Amino acid sequence: MVLTAVRGALGFLSRLPVGQSERAWDAFVGTPAAFPLAGYVVGGLVALPYLAAGLLPDPVIAAAYLGSVVLVTGVNHADGLADLGDAAVVHGDPAERRDVMRDTTVGVGAVLALGTVLLALALAALAVAGLPPLVAVALVLAAEVGAKLAMATLACVGRPSHEGFGSTVIDGTGPRQLLASLAVALPAAVVAVPATALAVLTGPLLARGLSGWADRRLDGVGGDAFGAANELARAAALHVGVAAWSLFGDVWSVPLGDVGVLAWTLW
Repeated sequence: MVLTAVRGALGFLSRLPVGQSERAWDAFVGTPAAFPLAGYVVGGLVALPYLAAGLLPDPVIAAAYLGSVVLVTGVNHADGLADLGDAAVVHGDPAERRDVMRDTTVGVGAVLALGTVLLALALAALAVAGLPPLVAVALVLAAEVGAKLAMATLACVGRPSHEGFGSTVIDGTGPRQLLASLAVALPAAVVAVPATALAVLTGPLLARGLSGWADRRLDGVGGDAFGAANELARAAALHVGVAAWSLFGDVWSVPLGDVGVLAWTLW
């Protein structure tokens, strides 16, 4: 059941050719923990360019990372961020804001949201390239798991604003199911503490704040909020992780002397 749910999560959260069946979809929407579990697969793929850290110039690695994020995850989450950006600048009631989110016209709010997050992600990717290769890989993996944990948090604590993806994954779940999502994210958090731990925790903390904002401005959480949470949490988690490693990495980090330590910890 869990493996089927993860396949369904990958089918929705990535462009990987898996999880396209109705059975996988049904298992996914009923299993919030499938979000962070899928994050391990996505994170492992998008982290591959950082294995070349020290061999290639940092800007080249950062650009390869950005390209891999688009290739592996597509544009669905970015579309949600754009719609939420347009809603954020509307002066009106929640119903009017949701109407703007359904409009196919791209407004200044969408451009500003996408541009800001893309710039933040690019700067974070460049900063991560300056870390030791295994630390960089661990941090990118943790950030992706944390981003998917943000989506799981919305599924467990959010209130749906209308019928759609949001209501589908929120209905039937509750805060207790968030514990399972936190548990499966733990391995990604302990690889290079405090950097990876803070990167993972950034996801649910950001999601909790986004959920509160959506309750006030949109009368609840919709599918666009899930996509926005993923994009915002990924960029924020990388910055938080780099800052933590710069400040405390030499003091608190788990030794990462060889690939075996990293692989064993993740296993």
